[in-house]
Amino acid sequence: MIVVTGLNKKRWAVNPDMIERMHESPDTTLVMLDGSTHVVVERMNDVIDMITAYRARVLAAARDLPTISTTYGSRTLSIVPEPEDHTCKP
Repeated sequence: MIVVTGLNKKRWAVNPDMIERMHESPDTTLVMLDGSTHVVVERMNDVIDMITAYRARVLAAARDLPTISTTYGSRTLSIVPEPEDHTCKP
């Protein structure tokens, strides 16, 4: 979730995966997948930066997860983070 500020100065969190598009003219308007719109005080570039930072946090958290195993019927599926490769390659 990213935290934005409405024109009424109230802060609220929005799931960036639910933002379909946004525009700035002059206020920044978030257009959600369900068609609703929200006007926020943050500049469009700042919202984009917040979304980028959010996605980076999600990827970093996923990378640091331990092995996860789950069973579906007779199959066991494991999700194992890839080891980091610190070798130099030409």
